[in-house]
Amino acid sequence: MNANSKPKIIAFCCNWCSYAGADGAGVARIQMRPYFRIIRTMCSS
Repeated sequence: MNANSKPKIIAFCCNWCSYAGADGAGVARIQMRPYFRIIRTMCSS
């Protein structure tokens, strides 16, 4: 990775726990970086 490249971060989040927290952060208008993406998944347990 060179000094000019920007990272790409993908988070796979459970629909019931992690995604709910991320959704709450959105409701609170907490800014996320533009290179950060959340993919909602079904809970595995």
